[in-house]
Amino acid sequence: MEQIIALALENLRSPMVLFFILGVGAAILRSNLEIPQAIARGLAIFLMLAIGFKGGAAVALHGPDLRLVFTLLSAAALSLLFPLFANALLRRFAAVPSIDAAAIAAHYGSISVVTLAVAIQALTELGLDYEGYIVAAAAVMEFPAIVSGLWLAYRYAKAGSSDTSNTLRHVALNSSIVVLVGSFTIGWVSGEKGLAEISPFIVDPFKGVLCLFLLDMGLVAGRGLSERGRIIGPKTIILAIVLPLCSAAIAAVLTRLLGLSIGGSALFITLAASASYIAVPAAMRLALPDARPSLYLTMTLGITFPFNLMLGIPLYIALAQRIH
Repeated sequence: MEQIIALALENLRSPMVLFFILGVGAAILRSNLEIPQAIARGLAIFLMLAIGFKGGAAVALHGPDLRLVFTLLSAAALSLLFPLFANALLRRFAAVPSIDAAAIAAHYGSISVVTLAVAIQALTELGLDYEGYIVAAAAVMEFPAIVSGLWLAYRYAKAGSSDTSNTLRHVALNSSIVVLVGSFTIGWVSGEKGLAEISPFIVDPFKGVLCLFLLDMGLVAGRGLSERGRIIGPKTIILAIVLPLCSAAIAAVLTRLLGLSIGGSALFITLAASASYIAVPAAMRLALPDARPSLYLTMTLGITFPFNLMLGIPLYIALAQRIH
């Protein structure tokens, strides 16, 4: 417990978390501070490109193995199956309408690349290495959760877009997946030499770009809490914290079976505990227009993301250390 508290306090002092808190505070106080959406989108693309390229270069250095294959399969299975558990919990514990429960469940089966970026930076500051192919697992975990969410909507709510193939194609070609998978492949092909060539572009500025992006995320989260705070009740707030912890516990068992390092285990657990607020919301708006964005965005971006950012990541790192 002392270790978790120490890691949490250290994490709260990091510039990334403090910039997020600044954004939340500015939004709640109704400041006119704003990051233009075009710039925010550019920052997000940069972060995904940097993470993907460095992950691919790491795989090229160490070489692929069976552990990589089993890790990717485990990631896909967790992303596909966890929404079923989340959906049941949302409907029974919080009495969330079926269509909303399906959409929310898809968010918690998917991942947040920004949460991954913060966790990577935390491991770097702690001097902990990790398997580069964990980045590939992040790309793998985007798609299955959306498929589960759509299946749940059709199965239980009898709602959604009739053009399923177009929806799945839209998800597969989502910008976050294209950039993450594409940059990972380029990093894998070019290897350490390629990373050295563009290191001044994707390595050195990474911290600063992450701080600026988290400032924007803080503004978005703060406005969501101010405008939509009445939409969610105590039970949904509790689930916004319980769901990532449940997924983290399952992932912790998987990392033990997969034999990942401390850093790799921490990142895998963090991925499982994160929730999407970019790719999945876009897919849900297209496929399930009757689901309420005010509900699933407030849960994922307004509650789960700040929890993971300030308390969750230190907890997951400590859990990974305890496992080993």
